Amino acid sequence: MRIAINGLGRIGRSVLRALIARGFDGFDVVALNDPADPENLAYLLEYDSTFGPLGVPVRYADGQLKIGSHVIPLTQEAGTGLDPRAADITLDCSGQFKTFEAAEAWRHANVGPVLISGPLEGSGPVIVLGSNEDALGQADLVSMGSCTTNATAVLLSMFERVVGIETGHFTTIHCYTNSQPTIDRPGAKWERGRAAALSMVPTSTSATEALGQVLPGLAERMTGASIRVPTASVSAIDLVFQPKTAVTEADVVRLVKAAAETGPAIGWTDQPLVSSDVRARPETSIVALPEIRVNAAGWVRVLAWYDNEWGFACRMLDVSRMMVARSAN
Repeated sequence: MRIAINGLGRIGRSVLRALIARGFDGFDVVALNDPADPENLAYLLEYDSTFGPLGVPVRYADGQLKIGSHVIPLTQEAGTGLDPRAADITLDCSGQFKTFEAAEAWRHANVGPVLISGPLEGSGPVIVLGSNEDALGQADLVSMGSCTTNATAVLLSMFERVVGIETGHFTTIHCYTNSQPTIDRPGAKWERGRAAALSMVPTSTSATEALGQVLPGLAERMTGASIRVPTASVSAIDLVFQPKTAVTEADVVRLVKAAAETGPAIGWTDQPLVSSDVRARPETSIVALPEIRVNAAGWVRVLAWYDNEWGFACRMLDVSRMMVARSAN
């Protein structure tokens, strides 16, 4: 399966690293594009502060990125300047599109299916593997939503299917990202302008709105918020909900373990782990079984870890495989 990647930021590079870790696993990367300095991109792929050294040399020369024995064409075009005509699908990891209307630029670029690594406002399919992949249909311009949308949606859809959800609230405890400054600066949201590595920052999450695109029947029963914390990778969902069917803590543990057998979205751990212990785990949500609680009123509390870069990159590859397989059929 031939893929093109537009944008080699955190997610684009994570997709490449995930492919390298899998031995490319049936994927052939035929085109890369990012307007940044190509030698710097090679350096950032080989040496990563979060995931460590790649373990194979990465060099740029003569318009190509050389990753060990793999040689991939690399261009430095802006917008949709990538030439993916040899690809079965394009993964847009540039972060430049915020709405489905703006992302229509890919249609005008006369390429095949495009999967976008972020939330898009407007009318269009937002697909979360493990939640609503049946809604994919024949769509050829698809949003993956955000990492938090994925991590939350797979939990909510799992519980909604089995025990039902009356109402609930989730808090994403999210590591800092490039959208936050290293020192204080003015910003549209004052708290988001504070130094990322020095404080916990209460803020909103785009997942609250995006859930309406993924699970419209459930989203109106949920509220959500976020706390950005001073760690560089791995986030968590703290979910509290009122089930329609009474459950015990043991019931919830059995439910989670059964769901983990059905696909790559749900994982679990029965160990007293901390966030760094789940770095580079490929699941969308990794439920911490020791943290499950059911209170006297029957409300359920679940804590789930998620590697907001690696896990999301792995789901991008899974969804792109689904899109190409659908086209082949």
